[in-house]
Parts: sequence; C-alpha cells; structure tokens
Amino acid sequence: MPRAEFRPCIDLHHGVVKQIVGGTLDDAGAGLRTNFVSAQPPAAYARRYRRDGLRGGHVIMLGPGNEEAARDALSGWPGGMQVGGGITADNAAAWLDAGAEKLIVTSFVFAGGELRRDRLEELKRIAGRDRLVLDLSCRRRDGRYWIVTDRWQRFTRCEVDAAALDGLSHDCAEFLIHAVDVEGRCGGIDRDLLALLAADSPLPCVYAGGIRSFDDIAAIEEVGRGRIHYTIGSALDIFGGALSYDQVVAHARA
Repeated sequence: MPRAEFRPCIDLHHGVVKQIVGGTLDDAGAGLRTNFVSAQPPAAYARRYRRDGLRGGHVIMLGPGNEEAARDALSGWPGGMQVGGGITADNAAAWLDAGAEKLIVTSFVFAGGELRRDRLEELKRIAGRDRLVLDLSCRRRDGRYWIVTDRWQRFTRCEVDAAALDGLSHDCAEFLIHAVDVEGRCGGIDRDLLALLAADSPLPCVYAGGIRSFDDIAAIEEVGRGRIHYTIGSALDIFGGALSYDQVVAHARA
C-alpha cells in the first residue's frame, strides 16, 4: 500500500511568509485573521524542506505582490516545490523556468463559476499533464462541497464529487484540496471531505485544513489508505503552533 506523504507549505501574503485563517482573506482585507508572520525569508523554509527531503510542497501566493517572494522560495529548492496563486497560461512557462516542480491552478481554470476546459487544455499544452495540479479547495454548502476561487471567497458551480474527480483526473497529476471551512483554525480535520476523496478520487490528493495533532494525521492515513497526502500550516511550531515540525518529519520517514 502507498504511504501518505507530509507535504510542507510556504504561504505568502504581501511578500512575507504567513499563516492565515482560511476564508478570511478578501479584497478589502478588513476581515483578515492572521495566525503567524515570519521574520525569515521564504527561501529559508524551502532550504529546510530540501534538507529534510520533503519534495512536492507548495508555495502559495495569497493575492498580488508575492511574485518576488515566490521566486525566492523556489530558489531555495529549484525543481522541488510547486507554486500556485495567480497561475495563468501567460505566466505558466515563466514559473516553470523559475524552478517550479509543478503548477497549482484554480481561478484561471474555474473562472466565472464554471470549468473553463479551453483554458485547462491550454495549460496542459504549455506545462504537460504531469506538471499540473488542480486546486479543488472547497467549502461546504447544503451538505455538498463546492470549489471556491478568488482567495476562497467565491463559490463556483463546480461540485467536488465522484464525477468531477474522475473527469478531471485526466487533466493533471494530482489534486490539492484545502478544506476551507477548517483551514487555519487548528480545530480538527474535515473527515467527511476526506472520506469523499478516499472513496472517489482516481488520483493522489493533498489535503490541507485543521490538522492539529498526530491523531489527525493517523486519521488521514487510515481513511486515505496512503493515497491522501497532507500539509500542515498553523499547527506547526515553525509557524508558531504547538505541533513539532521535526516530529512530523520523523513520523513521515518512519
């Protein structure tokens, strides 16, 4: 059976490494809730992840003004980290040239509330299926999960269900899914979403949201049968939390 991987993250806001509460980032910024602001440059985190052999982590640009910081992060591990946030057909090749292992895409493909297959096909032509990650980050409404875009503020009409996961599995290498309703709150994982992904996704998934303990990690490993990888943000001590980064890395290696 495959083994679940720990995928690290570098979230960037206004050019610095931050951890924020999911769903509180909007255009005005009035409701933003921040858990952590780092004094270290993005590349310092990337170099640490490289030292620990944690390939496939993601660099996420939360809004404009983060391009230089993202390039700094990628410089810390060329070819070892994915990048997302504002990726389009116009800049996809440049981000690959800057050292991104894969490109993470949401709003460009899920535009106007719908899946833009023409844009997805264009990205596949530029990057190749094996270098694309579709971000299906979602929120729950009326008992169903819907993909959200534009810094997780806008609901699309695209549901995360078996049909969507199967259809999109031919267009990318893996899925990244933030459980937005629990993201950044360190209040526990979304078990219903995990069960859905474990049952219906043909591709490996990377889950983010609410992980606060090794019990949560064990639940992901059990439910996902080794096919759901996980990323941890605010709960880690390197981001001001109580969960030991070094212990998580040791667990992932065991």
